[in-house]
Amino acid sequence: MKRLASVVIALCVFLGLSAQENNTFRFGFLSYEQALKSVPQYAIMKKQLADLEAQYQAETKRVEDEFNRKYEEFLEGQREFPKTILQKRQTELQELMEKNITFKEESRQQLASAEEEMTAPIKVRLSEAIAKIAKELGLAFVINTDSNAYPFIDPSMGEDINTLVQDALK
Repeated sequence: MKRLASVVIALCVFLGLSAQENNTFRFGFLSYEQALKSVPQYAIMKKQLADLEAQYQAETKRVEDEFNRKYEEFLEGQREFPKTILQKRQTELQELMEKNITFKEESRQQLASAEEEMTAPIKVRLSEAIAKIAKELGLAFVINTDSNAYPFIDPSMGEDINTLVQDALK
C-alpha cells in the first residue's frame, strides 16, 4: 500500500513538473463500460453468453427434477425397503446431490471463463482505440470515470473522449 502511494505521488510530481514546463498538460476521460458496450461485437458476445447460460440452466433444472423425482420415490418406499436397499438409495441420492452441486459450480466457472475469453478481444480493440485517440490528441493519460472516483474533472484541462472512442469502434 505504501509502495503504491509513493508511486502515485511520484507520478503526480512528475506530471506536475511536466505540466509546468509545457503548460499544456492534458488528459482524457471516458466511461470504459459505456465504450465497451458500444462495440458491435459486445452485443453478439452477450447474446452468446445468454444462450450458453440458458443451456446450463436447462441442464441444472433437468438434474434437479431428476433428483426430486428420485427423492420422492425414496420417501414413498423408505418404510418398505430392506435396510441394504434403503442405504443404497440414500447413497445414490447423496452422490446425485454432490454431482449436482459440482455441476452448478463448474457451470459458474465455465460461464465466467467463457465471458472472459469472449470479452478479451473486444477489450484489446477498445484499448487500441483509446490509445490511438489519446496519441492523436496528445493526451498524457486517459481516466476511466466508471468508479465515480473523480467527482469533478475540469473540462478545460481534460477532454471527454467518450464520443470519439465510440465512433472509432463502429
